[in-house]
Amino acid sequence: MLESLVKWSRLKSPWILHFNSGSCNGCDIEILAALIPRLDAERFGVLLKGTPRHADVLVCTGPVTRQMKERLRRVYDQMPEPKFVVVVGQCGCSGGVYAGAYGVVGGIDKVIPVDAYIPGCPPRPDAILDGVVKLLAKIEKGGG
Repeated sequence: MLESLVKWSRLKSPWILHFNSGSCNGCDIEILAALIPRLDAERFGVLLKGTPRHADVLVCTGPVTRQMKERLRRVYDQMPEPKFVVVVGQCGCSGGVYAGAYGVVGGIDKVIPVDAYIPGCPPRPDAILDGVVKLLAKIEKGGG
């Protein structure tokens, strides 16, 4: 009974933490646009948190630079289980135009496991919200 209540609360109130690992800020602006009242992300219970210790979903943007690799891992490790990762933008998915650069490790999945990818340069706010909703559906089916 308690486990079903915890799963229900996780589905109805995903708290997200935004992490920029070295992007150009195009995706960051679109993430903030996805949280405005026009798209009403709060109807899904999405709430932006400022600390990894209170977040369920890590929303990452940008390619992982060598400087950010350990910081990203540390933030991910600080999140309580179960935790989920959503990558927003082409750079986070594969390294984008920065792939192969001397200071770039690659996409987010080179450092931490990823549950959902939202490609685009930058993706539209409604696509970001759709990606989070699909992640919630995956969790509900038992995929997470």
